[in-house]
Amino acid sequence: MVCASPKGRLFQRAMSAGIPVFPFEIGNLSFLNIFLRKRIEKFFRKNQVEHVILNLPSDLKCAGVAARNAGVPDIVYRRGSAIAIKNSRYNRLLFKNIVHRVIANSEETKRTILAHNNRLIAAEKIFVIHNGIDLQRFDAQEVDLKAHSEKSVVIGNLGRLEPQKNQMFLLRVLQLVRKQGVNAVLRIGGAGRLEADLRAEVQRLGLSKYVELTGFVDDVKSFMAQLDIFALSSLWEGFGYVLVEAQALSKPVVAFRVSSNPEVVTDGGILVPTGDERAFADAIVYLSSHQKEAQQMGNAGRRFVASHFDIDRTTQKLIGFIEQ
Repeated sequence: MVCASPKGRLFQRAMSAGIPVFPFEIGNLSFLNIFLRKRIEKFFRKNQVEHVILNLPSDLKCAGVAARNAGVPDIVYRRGSAIAIKNSRYNRLLFKNIVHRVIANSEETKRTILAHNNRLIAAEKIFVIHNGIDLQRFDAQEVDLKAHSEKSVVIGNLGRLEPQKNQMFLLRVLQLVRKQGVNAVLRIGGAGRLEADLRAEVQRLGLSKYVELTGFVDDVKSFMAQLDIFALSSLWEGFGYVLVEAQALSKPVVAFRVSSNPEVVTDGGILVPTGDERAFADAIVYLSSHQKEAQQMGNAGRRFVASHFDIDRTTQKLIGFIEQ
């Protein structure tokens, strides 16, 4: 069963898939709402829930308490952020009295769970299950291609326009790449708080002819298919799903050697030191001028995604986790 906000995409997708779905609206302060907690507790009891997987801190604080009060024997917190958990008294109480097991979406996320307190929860109770991609469906999806000059190298980035994603860095990298004689253009897909700042910086650097901010991207495959190189400038990632999507299309990637990126990118691209503009630019220039090697990296990335992140593999891991 799925419990989700009736206003959200998850609720609608579960309905479309024929999965039993129930409306619950949980926010940051819902743990203070005793009536909501009692309603969720009643739901767990009525449906004799044996396992509950909670995906957000707000879910844990509200529905986790309700699950404990209802006697749910397996309360699982799924952690998808590589931001270290604060060693607060409240968090210690949650992990001691509510959480039975944890799913982390990467080894890096697992590390950050215990970064501030290695006794927050026993390490053997934290299980790494990477996010999965449905390659069969992904491959079958039609692609809408935009024509671009064969003389230009298209670099792409996809993500929220937020400080974590660090797209300002890519503007400076593009300058360095073009100064080395590569006719490169940059497409940034996504929406967020920094959109106006990015547009202003593009103007200031004189890059208006070479940078496109596309806004929110709904058709990820078509966006990726138009690229020659995918560039991820994020300062951290719990699990860089866009790296998986780019590699699924055999696109070579360039990213920082940070957080979970080395788990997701092995031979499918080039990882450079965090914040090193010159190294990042040099990696793009190398891929631009060594097409055979770039294609080999792209093919290696596709094989790695198929062998590690295909949805059948990750789902079997989840089933095995629950059946334990």
